[in-house]
Amino acid sequence: MAIEKIDHDLCTGCEQCVLSCPMDVIRMDEEINKAVIKYVEDCMYCGFCVDCPEKAITILPGPTQSVTLGWG
Repeated sequence: MAIEKIDHDLCTGCEQCVLSCPMDVIRMDEEINKAVIKYVEDCMYCGFCVDCPEKAITILPGPTQSVTLGWG
């Protein structure tokens, strides 16, 4: 699941997607106070951004893989 788009009409700027993305693919645009896709090539297909409370994020199907977020 790669990020396809963020619907700025639905996005409220809550930053939940920014905080949930382990690869910093999504950033806040300070001028419009909305989330934007900044580094789509770094997306590791985790799908955490889909938990957007406003359903503003559309994702594309992608490779299925397990995601290791840290060691411990």
